[in-house]
Amino acid sequence: MASRREKLEVMLQSSPDDQMLRYMLAMEFDKEGNSQRSLELFDGLMTATTPYVPAYLMAGQLLTRIGRVEDAKKTFSSGIQQAQQQNNSHAAGEMTGFLAALN
Repeated sequence: MASRREKLEVMLQSSPDDQMLRYMLAMEFDKEGNSQRSLELFDGLMTATTPYVPAYLMAGQLLTRIGRVEDAKKTFSSGIQQAQQQNNSHAAGEMTGFLAALN
């Protein structure tokens, strides 16, 4: 039986630009302990033409967990700006809380 990650990879073959699928795949790699691949996928989501705001939150949390606190701070700061630009006050507030906890 195919794993959740494998199923997501198959779905992405037919919808490679689907941000939600890419986000879910990044989360699966994180669950599997593949932080590097997870961060690569989050980075792609954050640098997309229309950045995917939840990727900033999860990438920041992952960076914090693996001890890359300065990178996490930068990611949360960028995420707050992007969330504000997209009128996502909830995400901006969440990331502000995480950023404050790191300072």
